[in-house]
This record gives sequence, structure tokens and C-alpha cells, in this order.
Amino acid sequence: MDEMSERLERCYTGVIHDVMRGMGLRNFTFPPELRPIMPERAMAGPAFTVEGKVDLSADPHETLLQWTGLLSKARRGCIWVSQPNDHSVAHMGELSAETLKLRGLRGCLLDGASRDIRFLMELQFQTWCRSYTPRDIVGYWLPVRVDKAIRIGDVTVNPDDYIVADRDGAICIPNAIVSDVVTAVEAAIGKESKVRTAILAGEDPQQAYLQFGKF
Repeated sequence: MDEMSERLERCYTGVIHDVMRGMGLRNFTFPPELRPIMPERAMAGPAFTVEGKVDLSADPHETLLQWTGLLSKARRGCIWVSQPNDHSVAHMGELSAETLKLRGLRGCLLDGASRDIRFLMELQFQTWCRSYTPRDIVGYWLPVRVDKAIRIGDVTVNPDDYIVADRDGAICIPNAIVSDVVTAVEAAIGKESKVRTAILAGEDPQQAYLQFGKF
């Protein structure tokens, strides 16, 4: 894992959100309907982006040929971020997750369904999704774009933008400002610790806020 991913994984999304909002940024928080299969497990890393579409005329062999080719393009150290434009079939499952983990990916976040959840949890492959279903993509879905900008909810994700996700939700940080964001977040977490210490010592919360400028 690269240093930036390590630093971000030690942060938490509530403070990241507050820092980015304070910087004047908008539309960086993924829809709350996306949830992790392992809520206790944080995840951070650059995005490998995928977009696809439903094609009911797709040949079953062709769908699997293109899917496996897609897996082969995934980059080590990244998070698989997918806009399948479909909520009916699973866009992550056991064999795909095993392949991606072996290739060094940190997990996935997709605007759709997953399957083989028990196996994904045993594999410790963190997966964010909307729902679960046993249905798969065969003869139904094809990829259309890889490593291009995609949109999930109000969030535009570019390749190598950083994804940070924990129990509270998931956030996208533009690659161009990730260093500034993480530095500001680490400073804000330090201030929060001082506020917490002051409150636990009996200080009035409003006075603690006025003293440290953080709550």
C-alpha cells in the first residue's frame, strides 16, 4: 500500500468530509445506499474505474471473455470502482474478488449488486455495494469504458482519485488535491483530540469549541 493510502486509512470520513466542505468542495460523498459487507474494515486507495451497460443481446461467452479481460487490466494498489448502470445482477463475486486480491487490489466500490458475500468476507475483500443477488452478468452485461471518468450519484470519479471508506460512508478525493486534504485532515484530527480531552476533563463544550475552533 502506498503512503497516501496508509495515511488516509488512518483517517475517518467524518473529518475528511468537514475538511473538504471547508475547502469549498461539493459532490464528493457517495450515496448512503452504498454499504460495506464488512463495516468494521476501513478502505482507502486510488480508483481503477469501470463502466458498463446492459446488453440483452450479448453472447454469454463474449460477456465472460470481456469480464475476464477487464479483471486483467486492474492495477495493483487500487480500488475497483464501478458504475455498471444496472442494479439487477451481481457485478462482483468470489472468483473475481480472488483474482483482484491476488493482483493486489484493496477492495471494490460499485453502484450495483454483489454476490458470494460469505466468500468475499472470508477472503477479506472489502466490497461496497447496494444489494446482493445470486444473478450474474452472463449474457446480460458488457463493459464499455475502463480507466475513464465515471459518475456515481453526485460524485464524478476520475482514474487515480482517492477513495476513502469507513463505517460512516465513502468519499472521493480528487488526486490533484489529495496531499492538501490529508494534511488538513490529520491536523483536524489532532484538534479534535484536544477538544475531546478538554471535555472529558470537565470543560464546557462551547468553551472547548471556542478555544480550539473545532467540534
